[in-house]
This record gives sequence, structure tokens and C-alpha cells, in this order.
Amino acid sequence: MDKKVRLGVLGLGNMGSSHAKKIVKGECPEIEVTAVCDVKPERLEWAKENLGEGVARFAEAEEMMDSGLVDAVVVAVPHYDHPKYSIMAMKKGLHVMCEKPAGVYTKQVLEMNKVADECNVVFAIMMNQRTNGMYRKMREIIQSGEMGQIRRTSWIISDWYRPQAYYDSGDWRATWSGEGGGVLLNQCPHNLDLWQWICGMPAKITAHLHFGKWHDIEVEDDVTAYVEYANGATGTFITSTADYPGTNRFEVCLDGGKIVAEMSGKEKSLKVWKTEMPEPEFSKTNTAPFGTMGCEVTEIDVSEPIPQHMGVFAAFAAHILRGEPLIADGREGINGLTISNSMHLSAWTGKTVDVASFDHELFYEELMKRVATSRRKTTVATATVGNMDSTFGS
Repeated sequence: MDKKVRLGVLGLGNMGSSHAKKIVKGECPEIEVTAVCDVKPERLEWAKENLGEGVARFAEAEEMMDSGLVDAVVVAVPHYDHPKYSIMAMKKGLHVMCEKPAGVYTKQVLEMNKVADECNVVFAIMMNQRTNGMYRKMREIIQSGEMGQIRRTSWIISDWYRPQAYYDSGDWRATWSGEGGGVLLNQCPHNLDLWQWICGMPAKITAHLHFGKWHDIEVEDDVTAYVEYANGATGTFITSTADYPGTNRFEVCLDGGKIVAEMSGKEKSLKVWKTEMPEPEFSKTNTAPFGTMGCEVTEIDVSEPIPQHMGVFAAFAAHILRGEPLIADGREGINGLTISNSMHLSAWTGKTVDVASFDHELFYEELMKRVATSRRKTTVATATVGNMDSTFGS
């Protein structure tokens, strides 16, 4: 291929280094890694040994962005800094792939999205689970309307098991100042994104969160949330990092049946139950007190490989080069974050949160109260978007 997108990798932690290695190996043919950046010298040395001498190495983000060596950057730094560096890159005319989550609090992500609207660049977010055929098919069926309106959604996603040793592996882990949250912000951004991408945004959220219930941490490790949708449908979202073995079951009940997606390890299944007629119609016309109707059950083949991160990068490059669709526009990152912020705010205040009128300022104030007493003492989280210190690659 003649034309390639020159990519700079900002942050060489687990995700950044993984992306860089795969692209250098040729897993995304229309992208080449031309530069990397990290504040830790040992990670730049790793890049020299594993990515090759031809990849430029920088200790300062702005220096990499101003080098003329990159057309785009992937922002793979700690959560609080996602908006800061995405904004910096966009203002310099660079395309941006932001790792999930979009940020820690909606106030900073609103600013990031505003800059994206003002700059003539491509802005994408790494929602790689949208490449999973099981969830794509689920969305396709629901969005088509063939099974009527959604009546209930339920996702039990408790296969995020983490032992105490995981949290002990870094002083920034599971702290308000280091990560800005627990299971909702670290493990579940993909699930929250898929939930709203497939079923739409809820209108109201009431949540119960337990902070350090199962682990010696200060953030949430156990969540049960109840939501209401604009059409009167309801939903639940249950997650934990302490259930073992855990469960991953996503069920959507509609007027014309139900859809169930389940995953267990590498095994996954998608089943669809279609009723003979929509339930509201049956209930109005049926005369038998205990009457039921027939139901056709279909298991959909979802065995195809999932493109995952490289699929998202491939679409990113194709959009830059030819205008083809992105897997997820970066502006959409605020949706799942609004849900998780709403769950936190509901738990902190003991009130139901109206999503459409979500109080961005109140959430920020409540978060900063917790940052102020966080185990990990740092000024990163309390700074404004424009002057945060950076801690790459954690």
C-alpha cells in the first residue's frame, strides 16, 4: 500500500506497548508506528529493543506531536489524562485514537468533544468490543425493530475477577486520585458502551455501590444499578471484581421475544427467542387464563474471529485515508462515562439521577472530595484539564 498513517504512541504501558508491537508486526497494514513517547526511560529502552531503531522515541508528548513524524496519536496514558492529551493533539492538527474510558468525569470529556468539533481531525475511541460479531448482531436485530420495543435489559457482568494482589501491584490502582473509580471505570467501560450502543441511553439511574467491600481498596468493587428508559422499559446492571467464577450474561426482553448473549472464557453464544406475535397483541386477544404462545428459538453463529483492537485501528486508518466508517467516534465515549458517573453520583447522594440533566459540576465536586482524601497523594486529578501533570503508561 502506498499511503500509510504515521502513528505516534503516547504511553507505553500495557495497552500502548501492545498496540505498538502488533502494528510493527504488520497486523494493521495501513498504519506504521513512527514515534513513541513515555516519561519512563526504561520503557523507551524497551521501545528501542522491541520496535526498532527506526521508531523515534520521546520523553515529552508535545515534542513528539511537534516532530513532524506523526499524522495521528493513540492516547494510552492514565485515565485522567486522556482528554488533556487528546485535546493537545487535536489542536495541533493530529488525528486521535483515545483509549477507553474517554476520561474520568464528564466535565473534562465535554471539553474534549467541543475541541473535536472545532478541529478538522479524525477522533476515534478504542471501543474494540464493538467489533464482536455477537454484540453487532444483537444491535442489528434490536435496531431493526423486527422484535418491537425493548421492555427490559439485564446485564450481569461479574467475570472481572481480581484478587487483592492485582490491586497491590500499583499504588495508583483502585484509588480516586489514580484511576478515578473502580470496576465501573477500569473494567466496565466496554460493557457500559455496548449496553447503550445496543439498547440506547437510559433516562434515569438509581445505583447501589459498595466501596472496598471485597478488597482493601477505596473505590467500588461491587455494583447493582437499576435504570429506566424513555419508553418505560427498565434495566439492571450488576458487576463485581470479587465473584469467582463470574458470569457474563446480557439479556434483552422485547415485545416479540428476547435475546440472550453469554460468554464464558472463550466460549460465546447468542440465542434469540421469537414469539408468534408481539406480547401486547397476544395479551389483548388471548382468552385462556393461563394461555401462552409458541416461541421459535434460534442460536446464531458467532464463531467468527473478533478483530478487536487492530480492527478499530484499521477502521481508523481507513477513515483517515478514504472516509470509511469508524468503529466508534471519539465523541461517543461520553455516553458510557455518563452512565458510570451517574451510578457513582446516585450512590454518593442516595438519589435517582436524571441522565438528560446530569449535573456535571456536582459530580466533579463529589469526586474531588474523594480525591482529596485518597490513599495516593497526587495533584494530577485536582488540576484542570489544561495543566495536569502526566504519568504515562500506568
